[in-house]
Order: sequence, then C-alpha cells, then structure tokens
Amino acid sequence: MNDLIVIGLGYVGLPLVREATRAGMQVTGYDYSRDVTEGLNAGRSHVDDISDADVKEMGLRGFRATSDPAALGTAQVAVICVPTPLSPEGGPDLTAVRGATRTVATMLRPGMLVVLESTSYPGTTDEVVRPILEEATDLTAGADFSLAFSPERIDPGNREYELRTTPKIVGGHTPDCTRTAVQFYSRIVDQVVVAKGMREAEMAKLLENTYRHVNIALVNEMAVFCHEMDIDLWDVIRCASTKPFGFHAFHPGPGVGGHCIPIDPNYLADRVSQECGHPFRFVELAQEIDRLAAVTRTGKAAREDLSGSTFTITSLGALGGVLAAPIINYPEVAILGVHKISRRPAVVDEKIVIRDLMNLSISVDHRVVDGYDAARFIAEIKAMLESPNVLGVA
Repeated sequence: MNDLIVIGLGYVGLPLVREATRAGMQVTGYDYSRDVTEGLNAGRSHVDDISDADVKEMGLRGFRATSDPAALGTAQVAVICVPTPLSPEGGPDLTAVRGATRTVATMLRPGMLVVLESTSYPGTTDEVVRPILEEATDLTAGADFSLAFSPERIDPGNREYELRTTPKIVGGHTPDCTRTAVQFYSRIVDQVVVAKGMREAEMAKLLENTYRHVNIALVNEMAVFCHEMDIDLWDVIRCASTKPFGFHAFHPGPGVGGHCIPIDPNYLADRVSQECGHPFRFVELAQEIDRLAAVTRTGKAAREDLSGSTFTITSLGALGGVLAAPIINYPEVAILGVHKISRRPAVVDEKIVIRDLMNLSISVDHRVVDGYDAARFIAEIKAMLESPNVLGVA
C-alpha cells in the first residue's frame, strides 16, 4: 500500500511528490497525460522547478507515475493537485476537481486522509469534494475518513521559498480531520499553520491572491496618470519603499499573469455574487484596470507577423511609456518580462522560459518606445527571443 497518492503531476503535485519521497514515503502519482507519466517514469521532468535529477531520485525512492486509475491501488493519503481554470463564461471550472475526486473515490477506504490543494472558492471541499466521496462509497467524512483543504502556495522559480520552506495552511472538516492533515504535512514542510476550518483555509488563499491583484491594479492605474503628470512612478515607489512599516512595493506591469492571479479572484467574486447576492467591487474594478493594462491604447501599433502563431508576444503601451512588457499569451504558460523604458527598450536582465515558440506576432505601441524606431524595437525583441538567455524554445 502507498503512503501517498498525488492526483495531478504538474507544478503543484510534482514538488509534493519530491518532498514526500525525501521524507521516506512510498508515493504513486496519477496524471491523465500519458506523455507526462511516461516521461516521469523515464526520469524526465516537465516542470521547471523539478530537474531530471530530482525525478530520477524520486524513482530511486520508489515513486512511480501512472495514467491508469486502476493501477493506483490504495494509500493512507490522497492529495488532489489539479488545475482550476475559468469556464468560457468566466466563472469557476471544477471539471478537473470533480474528475480527480471520482478517481480518489475508487480507492477510498476507512481511515484514509483526502486533501484538496487546488485553489477554489470557499465551500468547494465541503460542497463538491465531500458529496462525491460520500455518495460513491457510503463512507462519511469526519467519521470514516478524514477530509481537509490545504492551499498550494507554489511560486514557480522561487528558490528561497519552496514547498518545504513555505508555511502550509491546513483546515479540516472536523478537528480530528485537521489533526490528521497536520500530522501528514508536518513530515514534508517546516511549518504548518492551522486554520479554523476548510472554508477559512480556502479563503486564505483567495485573500493572498486578491491582495496582489488589487494592488497590481492600483499601481497600474497610477502608472497611467503619473505618466500624464510627468511623474516618475518608479522613483515614487523607490522612495515610498524606504518606509519600514505599513507599505509593500508593487510595480507597474502588463496587467496580471501566471497561474493564479488572473484566475483566483474570479472564483471569489463569483462565489460572493452567488452566495451573497452582490458584487465584489474591488475585484471587478481591478479586473477592469488590469485588462486595460494588457492592451495597446493608441491604435498606432507597428506589427510584424513572424511565421506561424499559436500565441502572441505584445509590447504593451497601456502604461504610457513607463514600461514595455512582452507577454506570452498561451494556455499553458504565462511568463512576463517587464522592462523600464527610457529612450530605448531595456535589455532583458533575467532568463525567460518559453515553450513551443511557433508563429510569433509582436506589436509595438509607439508611445511605449517614446520615439524609438518601432521596427528596430521589434528586431531587438526578436533577437532577444533567439538568444541563449531564453530557455526552452521548441
């Protein structure tokens, strides 16, 4: 029998596997993608924070991956780490969570711990996960098995705060469920933070990301009117950052990116609207501002289409000459390079990971480059993308 089964072997699930195997646990991972599981079993990583050497080490410690639910067997703990995207209408899409929960239900047995790590609205674990498990098995959460929520806090590329060194929030269906989950996570992380319950743990993650979303929108709007007022916002932020209390610096950017910030506040806003009957106005306003920060405004963009495109890199003009930011608009990747602009575009000062680089389109707002030759700007960005500083280009 396994100590742990991880459902979903992406940027959240795979670090969990690594730390669990290092703690001496026998781990099996499940992912619907056969390419992912076959690659892992062959010692190849598909996650930037996990090296091939890490995967090989995990294999030597007994880890195996499968795309066959029937091959999972049983375990003491099952953790669900699947994506929670938005639906076409912009609301929560819990298709993957429901599917993963049904997979867990096939192996659920008395005494088992089930944890949801996927970010979602408050109430998801109790209202979506628990009924699926109970109805499929006639077992009762809190009596026959333990159920908890523990929000993932993975920050891809952050070497200082990885899974083990980032405090782990845990909230259970009952106090006993919480204690069981704390015992499990205490083996793989340095600090466990106990929440009052599952809904508090779910809301904590949404508060973290909504805080960032709202403050990014604040500084993006300030970037626009500071440019119009001929004020250097970057210097303003530098000065304000010298205050040793009550201020945290956020910097202008092309809206919001990544796996979490563009999505998670929508889950909360949708839940507030459904349950409370009124809008979450801060989130709606932040969404409006950050959408404006992700489009050019002058309509005088120079555009060059490079052969064959599945996504677009855009140098944005919404911040009026304050900065330019190439954006990768691709379903699997959202990586931003943000550069302060003076008389010419800044050179990329850190590596950017780009996958499946095909069919690239670059648009340049003349106001961003502040009179700089747009064609030359495009050529420089294209050269940047082809340079050794850009990793993982297919």
